[in-house]
Amino acid sequence: MPNTMDTLQVKVWRSAGDGGFVTYPVPRHTSQTVLDVVTYIQRELEPDLGYRYACRVGMCGSCAMTVNGKARWTCRTHVSKVAADGRLEVAPLSNLPVIKDLVTDMSAFFDKWSQAKGTFEGAQTRHDDFARVPPASPQRQAVDAGIECIGCGVCYASCDVVTWRPDYLGPAALNRAWTLMNDERDVQGSERLRAVAGDAGCHSCHTLGSCTERCPKALAPTAGIAGLKRMAAKAAMKGEL
Repeated sequence: MPNTMDTLQVKVWRSAGDGGFVTYPVPRHTSQTVLDVVTYIQRELEPDLGYRYACRVGMCGSCAMTVNGKARWTCRTHVSKVAADGRLEVAPLSNLPVIKDLVTDMSAFFDKWSQAKGTFEGAQTRHDDFARVPPASPQRQAVDAGIECIGCGVCYASCDVVTWRPDYLGPAALNRAWTLMNDERDVQGSERLRAVAGDAGCHSCHTLGSCTERCPKALAPTAGIAGLKRMAAKAAMKGEL
């Protein structure tokens, strides 16, 4: 049995009516995660609490919420790291519409991936030999800062530019575009560069760095966005945009 140390005072966003925080007492245990806390509230105190999770081990990213004002994966956020005074505040991700309680509508987030041409399009068929990308090539190494993105939305929720102008494509979509622009197998680079070089694209990034600071996988969307800015500038000088 886990060792009960004390009681947490947990403020959770409930979306009934105009929405507001409700405080719940939750037993505190060793090695307890914020997702454990939310699960306890749903199972023991508030059966209709809405929240989202899947794997519980930091692989899917679906449990992302705002914890004490910052977007985080709740399954990998230990209470001991964020609630030294015994208080927690859990809210839905910012910059996304709330469906219910802690559940947000991710449609706009993924729509922007589509707007940024975030899908791979190759020229080869299943009858061709496998394409080989040399691991040491400059293009392959350039995507190391962003290729492991799983689309959790933490960077999007942390981005002040998205807050200021909702049409901004956001760090995740631009990071995905950067990885594909460096994939020599992809054939829609010109269309993608035009898509991300628009008014709501890479040039709207103010490089505040919140996306890179808070990425649970320690990726660097700001590096990819800077790379897109350089690509767009060179293409513009050549008259290709």
